[in-house]
Amino acid sequence: MLALVVILPLAAAGGVCGAESPIKTTSKGPIHITSDRLDAYDDKGLVLFSGNVVAVQNDTVINADELYIYYDKKEGAGEPLADITTGVGKIERVELKGSVTIKKEKKIVTGDKAVFYNAEQRIIMTGNAVLREGDNVIRGDRITVFLEENRGVVDGTGGKRVTATIYPDDTGK
Repeated sequence: MLALVVILPLAAAGGVCGAESPIKTTSKGPIHITSDRLDAYDDKGLVLFSGNVVAVQNDTVINADELYIYYDKKEGAGEPLADITTGVGKIERVELKGSVTIKKEKKIVTGDKAVFYNAEQRIIMTGNAVLREGDNVIRGDRITVFLEENRGVVDGTGGKRVTATIYPDDTGK
């Protein structure tokens, strides 16, 4: 289940810039997470990776200052790390904070914060959010991706407007 959640934020790139999301939410490849520190708070249902966080699954790379995994604590559950890796506690949301970058092939999503809400299958990237695919660039303050609907919304807030630079495909496809 951890693999499913950590990789989902990348779907923002395909859901907004492309016709369909390139990310399969059922990916079963292993995820390798490295960070300077890992803290587990069983009483809060939280696992926190902090300091130069890098999460890699297949050809997807996620970088952030911090990665928070919030899970539903079940009665009688054991150790927090065992719970989150064995699926005893259902993951509620995943937050990426600080210099968030998500890369897959030519697709790159950046922003200050990304939050994945598991129940709603929704991702919100905020704070100078930028989608890049090749030379195409879309900028806004908030990008919301609805994974089950394969659609996205880019908002400008606080007087900032959405901008897009899109290069039409000239290959005739």
